[in-house]
Amino acid sequence: MDSLRLRFPRLFGPPSVPRLNAPLPVLSPLSTSIQLGLSKIEVASRLQRFFSEVRRNHLFIRGGIPNVHNQSAEHTVLEENIAPMLEIDPPFKSSPGKAFPLGASVVEDGVNFAIFSQNATSVTLCLSVHGSVHNEEVRNGMIEVKLDAQVNKTGDIWHVCVEGLPDSGVLYGYHVDGPREWDKGHRFDSSVVLLDPYAKLVVGRKFFGDATDKVSQFLGTFDFCSLPFDWGPDYKLPNIPETDLVIYEMSLRSFTADESSGLDSSICGSYLGVIEKIPHLVELGINAVELLPVFEFDELEFKRFPNPRDHMINTWGYSTMNFFAPMSRYASAASGALGASQEFKQMVKALHNAGIEVILDVVYNHTNEADDEHPYTTSFRGIDNKVYYMMNFDNKAELLNFAGCGNTLNCNHPVVMELVLDSLRHWVKEYHVDGFRFDLASVLCRGTDGAPLNAPPLIKAIAKDPALSRCKIIAEPWDCAGLYLVGSFPNWDRWAEWNGKYRDDIRRFIKGDPGMKGTFATRISGSADLYQVNKRKPYHSINFVIAHDGFSLYDLVSYNNKHNEANGEKGRDGCNDNFSWNCGFEGETDDVNINSLRARQMKNFHVALMISQGTPMMLMGDEYGHTRYGNNNSYGHDTFLNHFQWKQLEAKKGSHFRFFSEMIKFRHNHPILRRDRFLGKNDVTWHEDNWGNPESKFLAFTLRDDKFGNDIYLAFNAHDYFVKAAMPAPPHKKQWHRVGRCTIL
Repeated sequence: MDSLRLRFPRLFGPPSVPRLNAPLPVLSPLSTSIQLGLSKIEVASRLQRFFSEVRRNHLFIRGGIPNVHNQSAEHTVLEENIAPMLEIDPPFKSSPGKAFPLGASVVEDGVNFAIFSQNATSVTLCLSVHGSVHNEEVRNGMIEVKLDAQVNKTGDIWHVCVEGLPDSGVLYGYHVDGPREWDKGHRFDSSVVLLDPYAKLVVGRKFFGDATDKVSQFLGTFDFCSLPFDWGPDYKLPNIPETDLVIYEMSLRSFTADESSGLDSSICGSYLGVIEKIPHLVELGINAVELLPVFEFDELEFKRFPNPRDHMINTWGYSTMNFFAPMSRYASAASGALGASQEFKQMVKALHNAGIEVILDVVYNHTNEADDEHPYTTSFRGIDNKVYYMMNFDNKAELLNFAGCGNTLNCNHPVVMELVLDSLRHWVKEYHVDGFRFDLASVLCRGTDGAPLNAPPLIKAIAKDPALSRCKIIAEPWDCAGLYLVGSFPNWDRWAEWNGKYRDDIRRFIKGDPGMKGTFATRISGSADLYQVNKRKPYHSINFVIAHDGFSLYDLVSYNNKHNEANGEKGRDGCNDNFSWNCGFEGETDDVNINSLRARQMKNFHVALMISQGTPMMLMGDEYGHTRYGNNNSYGHDTFLNHFQWKQLEAKKGSHFRFFSEMIKFRHNHPILRRDRFLGKNDVTWHEDNWGNPESKFLAFTLRDDKFGNDIYLAFNAHDYFVKAAMPAPPHKKQWHRVGRCTIL
């Protein structure tokens, strides 16, 4: 076993220090607030023992001991060696370790650390073994383990095994150095302690949005001593068929962060907070939650330097820092990284026991590390920028930006692709999640040079991976550089898609745009024009009218224009094509007729969504009519703009909420609304002879149930006047019963 190498650049001058026969004490660069809590007396004691060891082994240190005494700072420390010698713990020892698995793993001899970097010339493991996670202590001193490329490197993987480390509570990161050739894609900075891309747990600041700790250091940690999580003897995965899904998109924090939730402040905005509100989800009738990003991210990233957005907090989470660790500040009562892991599992278990699946919104298209103008180096950029990010080598290796956030993950590079797959498998195996929605998934269809690929390796690998075979996989089939793949996303008959055309066409018809009737009929029938290819099914169309970005449902019927001034970008951000209608007045009004019309329009949208073939998805808060007051890009507001308002829900329980809940249950109770095949000529009768008239805004049809005779007649009237329509004859020995009405007038 080799002892850990000392790093005393100020004591010994040149870095070449002969190795001692006996283990040396392990010290970081000298500091009176060193992480291990060494006092000046203890430092002096260790130094004295060190020099005794040098003399005993007849080793020569270049520059000689007198040169050490010539340095005033160290001389001050050495003068204190008159103090009594203190007993200290034996130093940690190291061995070469092994290349796999990546990350930190427990082995027979200790803890193995392995990290990939193809272009690094130097890698140093940084360790903090003190129980405290106070970030000042972390920055002021860590044990450093210099890796030898001749001993601690296999291929492009650097590795070392450290003996004697605690099984939990250790913080770790890396110093990585390499070529300083910017135009060749390198962004190495050996002064930064970098987060391990494969860290399974991440320690950062304790409290969400704590601006007093905005420059917090993020480090990896591990726990090898806790018992496996108890999923329970009767626990089982819901395994809901895709035909039966009703998805509820929600922000985990915003769901219970508001004081109106009535929860104890220690669990507001947390994983445990969601558990407390599961009865609401059951009452609403949804059976899957799609959680906005819950991977570790830095919510205070806008506050790193003065900018128009520095008043905001990233509350949506689309700025991933690590792909394996659950967001630590979503844990209750500042219980940290380990608490986040345990409580996330508790949440999944509780949701599963209630028959609700968990789908994660995942961001593999970019990271938090921003662009080259305002870089935020925390991990990938400093470990191997040239591998992890797409770059334009024809223009000084500038970062390509297909995600609109400053960088683009090089996701079809073999190493990065394996990172993504390992991350997905981890969330399925460790946390039992049921599926993933891939943010800006068209980015994942680009090659390492940014060019679109016909058969992207990563997309195929996700579809074919055995560990992911039970998962729902959903693409947001566009990116910020114009690669729009709705209906043509490479799918291997498995990938579902957010159907952006459904959203736009449903909005346009119901608000009364001319010429939309035929398109509306196509969309509610399952968008066969987009998805009836090969073995694709109607449920591969994720139908939605509202999502987290864009107007809420209430705002869709209350605003003609976005009102994003609070975002600090003078209203330039956010989508301009909302296809909204304010029903006659912009924003809030006391006009009873306008408010009544808005209420009916929201119901019209919800009915269309719930009777459409395909998989419906609704947004958190639309069940009571949540408003963001016209802000269609509220990603940076950890306030009432995004927080679920539980008192408003109670006020709407008997009206708006009841309608939404009953409509969802109506869908569950009628299989002909959720077929696993596209409609044929015997499945639907269109009561129409006016298809070619662009001014026709009335549509009526009957869905046929040949098995049980439970036909459903539906009619939509988007005119601003009543339309008389003759009802068709009911099935044999049946009669029609009106379920509901929510006309525009």
